[in-house]
Amino acid sequence: MPELPDVTVYVEALQQRIVGQTLERIRLANPFILRTVEPAAREFEGRDVLDVRRIGKRIVIEVGGDLFIVIHLMIAGRFKWLPAGSKIPAKLGLAAFDFSSGTLLLTEAGSKRRASLHLIPGEHGVKALDPGGVEVLDIDLQTFRGLLTRERHTLKRTLTDPHLFSGIGNAYSDEILHRAKLSPVQMSTNLTDEEIARLFDATRTTLIDWTERLRDEAGSGFPEKVTAFRDGMAVHGRYNKPCPVCGSPVQRIVYAENETNYCARCQTGGKLLADRALSRLLHGDWPKSIDEL
Repeated sequence: MPELPDVTVYVEALQQRIVGQTLERIRLANPFILRTVEPAAREFEGRDVLDVRRIGKRIVIEVGGDLFIVIHLMIAGRFKWLPAGSKIPAKLGLAAFDFSSGTLLLTEAGSKRRASLHLIPGEHGVKALDPGGVEVLDIDLQTFRGLLTRERHTLKRTLTDPHLFSGIGNAYSDEILHRAKLSPVQMSTNLTDEEIARLFDATRTTLIDWTERLRDEAGSGFPEKVTAFRDGMAVHGRYNKPCPVCGSPVQRIVYAENETNYCARCQTGGKLLADRALSRLLHGDWPKSIDEL
């Protein structure tokens, strides 16, 4: 799922291309994508784009008349910038937004349709979609500590809670916790002041660094390689590959459709965290440490 760095770069690319442009037409190739009934898409056509911004992992496009297009890419949704009037591809295409300067195409890979499009009147409607998480880059350490320790949950769950922190998901939470040298299952209320400060710094640094990397990668072009698995990541998506810090094989915890990646030597004092499926299968044969593995 595109997270804060990816969505930020998407927003910046869209600001350059469509702010001040007239939205000529909205084409919907798959009706499921539209999650609202009123106002109709035709009410947005012929209006100028006033702004593009991010709310959490959502992209908000404001047009004249106090109207807003809100898009959540979910896991597999992506944008493409194509020549004006380009055809919507049959398999992946969901919608197209036509401008005289080009066409913004919304696609989604896979068979599960999760990406969403809301057409909303008024700022109040946009705020209703905002889960309320704060922007970590806009707060101080004291505010971060208060949010982190508000409830007792694992650090992984706390960092990815959109009601607490805006725009952090599975991928960058893995990278943040590795940089902070903290276990993903450490409880948020059990941290020392030094560990909280380390996590705060790691969160900000990771998000800033990756945003800059993605900006540099896109350059003056439109972001094309938006993925949760990137070369240069320390642990996310790198199961069994060497940790860039200590060289130990990266470990994982698999649950539902997600997995958490971590380095046992750097983050858990060498302890292997129980994988729900594999540890139950192996029972007593499940290794307890990275050295035993």
